[in-house]
Amino acid sequence: MLPVNADTLRAIAPRFSGTRGERQGEIIAIAGEALAGTLERYAINTPLRIAHFLAQTAHESAGFQTTEEFASGEAYEGRTDLGNTEPGDGRRFKGRGLIQLTGRANYKSLGATVGIDLEAEPDRAAEPALSLVIACEYWQKRGIGDHADRDDIIAATWSVNGGLNGLDDRIRYLVKAKAELANALFGEPAAFPLLREGARGPVVARLQFALRDAGVATGIDGDFGPGTKAAVMTFQTQTGLVADGVVGPASWSKLGIKLEAHA
Repeated sequence: MLPVNADTLRAIAPRFSGTRGERQGEIIAIAGEALAGTLERYAINTPLRIAHFLAQTAHESAGFQTTEEFASGEAYEGRTDLGNTEPGDGRRFKGRGLIQLTGRANYKSLGATVGIDLEAEPDRAAEPALSLVIACEYWQKRGIGDHADRDDIIAATWSVNGGLNGLDDRIRYLVKAKAELANALFGEPAAFPLLREGARGPVVARLQFALRDAGVATGIDGDFGPGTKAAVMTFQTQTGLVADGVVGPASWSKLGIKLEAHA
């Protein structure tokens, strides 16, 4: 089980103050406590799957500050395709969850799956721990883990959103999630593995993030391709290292990555 918890969510989330900050703190604390076990149960258990899941849910929840859509739900009134057949169903079954569950029919179906009568108690879908389960159920049903395995944020976003709304924001969250997971997985720079062209995963994203911080332009996609190799060689030349494009202990040390210890 990968080391993900409330600290992981805090690391990638924006900061809010006032009532928004209080609600965000509550969501992060409760969902964070259940995070590792819930993700493992739904096979969201590789660095790429977790990073993509966190990126999508962070955007959908406005930075983990809400588990309920801001709109009233009135727009869903009379939507028989959502099972909203009774007066007030639009508001009653508005979007809730880290990936939003919407409509009477969907509340009823998912409630039966998780063993909670959400049709009778729709407000429960906004509970932080249950909102996490709702997102995982959606993720599993749509097969989004397959997109994450390919590191394909376009396909993942389309599956979550039905379009590409907020793509830039989702990419920013993905970069932060990959970097945070690399921190948690690989620890201090001396513990980072030898990297060369062809490597993939969150530790490559962490390398790319560090190169960018050092002033060397590079994309951050978790893929050690020719562009990343060229960036590494540029950095190595600038810092007096052998410019072989291979990232070993000397390069990690020159990058000077300082990782904060997690409580």
